[in-house]
Amino acid sequence: MNKNELQPKLALAITPVILTLLVLGLQIFYFGVFEPHIPLAIGLAITSLVGIRLGLKWKDIEEGIFHVIHVALPSVSVLITVGMIIGVWIASGTVPSIIYFGLKILSPEYFLVASMVICAFVSVSLGTSWGTVGTVGLALMGIGAGFEIPAYWTAGAVVSGSFFGDKISPLSDTTNLAPAVTGTDVFSHIKNMMPTTIPAMLIALIIYLIAGFQLVGSEKVSFNKIDAITGALDANFHISIWVLLPALLVMVLALKKYPPIPSLFAGVVVGGITAMVAQGDSLQSIFQYANNGYSIDTGISQIDGLLNRGGIQSMMWTISLILIALGFGGALERTGCLRSIIGAICSKVKSFSGTQTAAIGTSFATNLVAGDPYLSIALPGRMFSPVYRGLRYSTLNLARGVEEGGTLMSPLIPWNAGGAFVISALGLHIADGHMENLLYIPLAFACWLAPFIGIFYAITGYFSPKASRVEMRRWRRDKEEVAPGFEPISEIETRMQDTRNPT
Repeated sequence: MNKNELQPKLALAITPVILTLLVLGLQIFYFGVFEPHIPLAIGLAITSLVGIRLGLKWKDIEEGIFHVIHVALPSVSVLITVGMIIGVWIASGTVPSIIYFGLKILSPEYFLVASMVICAFVSVSLGTSWGTVGTVGLALMGIGAGFEIPAYWTAGAVVSGSFFGDKISPLSDTTNLAPAVTGTDVFSHIKNMMPTTIPAMLIALIIYLIAGFQLVGSEKVSFNKIDAITGALDANFHISIWVLLPALLVMVLALKKYPPIPSLFAGVVVGGITAMVAQGDSLQSIFQYANNGYSIDTGISQIDGLLNRGGIQSMMWTISLILIALGFGGALERTGCLRSIIGAICSKVKSFSGTQTAAIGTSFATNLVAGDPYLSIALPGRMFSPVYRGLRYSTLNLARGVEEGGTLMSPLIPWNAGGAFVISALGLHIADGHMENLLYIPLAFACWLAPFIGIFYAITGYFSPKASRVEMRRWRRDKEEVAPGFEPISEIETRMQDTRNPT
C-alpha cells in the first residue's frame, strides 16, 4: 500500500459515515420514503468537504470517485444487458413459458427448495447473480405468485441460491477479486469456501423445505387460481419448449466459459428473433421491449405485475443509485476515511479469531456504508492481509471472510448495488410502500448463515488453515508487508529451517 495515502484521524474519518447514515435513516425511517439517492449524494458532498479539509483538491477527490465507478462499470453493463433481457425474454415467451411449465410441474411444497437449487445452478453456470435474479429469478417470482407464496419468501430463496452460486463460480468477478487482493488463487479460494458454503446451503434447504409445507400445504393451494394464470399465459403467448432456446443458449455459452456480457447479449439477440418468429412481434416492437420494457394486460394482476417490466429504462433507478453509492465509496477511499477506520480496527485485533471476525464485519460495514460490493472486498482484503501474515495464518481465511461479508451481504442491504438490483428486478415495489417485502432479507438464510459459520470456525479453529511454508516463501519472495508488532517473515522462516536442520 502506498505510504503516502491519506489516513485522517479516526474522529474525522468516521464523521461523514455517521452523518450519512443519519440522513439515510431520516429519509427511509422518518419520511418513510425508500429513495437513498439524495442521502448518499449528501454523504458524497460531506466526504468531499473532509477531503478538502485534509488538503486535497477537488480534482483529486473527483479522480477517486471516478476510479471506483470505472472499476464497477462492468457490473453496470450487466445491469443494462439484463434490463434488455427481461423485456425481450418476456416478449419471446421465454419467461412466460418458464412460469407456465413451473406451475404445471413443480410441487408447491417443494417450490422454495427448488427455487434455491435452480438459482444456485444457473448462477454457478453464468457467473453472475444479477443475471440469474433478473431472468430465472423473475420467472420463479411468477410461479410463487401462482402458488400463493408470499413474494418475500420466494425472493429470499432466489437471493440465497443466486448469490451463493455467484460466490463459488470461477466465472464470477467477485470470486476472482477476493483471492486477487489477498494473494491466493481462485480455485484454492473456492475449495476453502466449501466448509461454510455446504452447511449454510443445507441448513437453508431444510428451512425452505419446512416452510414450504407450512406455507402451502396441498389443501391450501388454489388450483383455480393456477389454472387462471396458466390459461392467461396460454392465451397471450405461444407456450412451447422451443421458446426456451434463448435461456438454453446463454447457459451453453456460460458453460463454455464465454464472458458474461457477450453471453447475455447473445440471449437478447436470440430472444428478439424468437419473439418475432414464435410470437409474431415486429423488429420495432423488439427495440421497444429492449429499451422500455414489455407491457400486457392479461386480466391477472399478479401476472401483469411481473410481466409489465424490463428494458434498459427500468434499470435507470437502480443504476443511478449504484453510481451515486459508488461515488460515495470512492470519495471515502480517496480521502482515506475508510483506510483510517479499517486501520483502527486492525490495530486492535491480535488473535486469529478476532481478526477473522473483524474482517467479515468490516466487509459488511463497508457494504453498508459505501454501497459497493467491490470496495467491501478489495479494501478489507488489502488492509487485513498484513495482519494474517503476521499471525502466520493463510490469507485463504481472509479471502473467504471478505467474500462472505462482501458478496453475500450485498443483496441484503437495500441501498447497496446488490440490494437495489434485487428489489428492482424481482418487482418487490419497496419504493411504492410495500415495505413488508423487505422480509426477504432475513429469509435469505444462506447469505447470512455463512458468515456466522465462518466466525464459529475462527473461534474453534476448525477449517482455518495456517500459512504453509510454500505460502510464507511466496510472501518473502514478493516482499509482502507484515503488520507492525509481528515477527518478520524472514525471521520465523529461518527459525523453522533451523528446527528442521539442527546443527
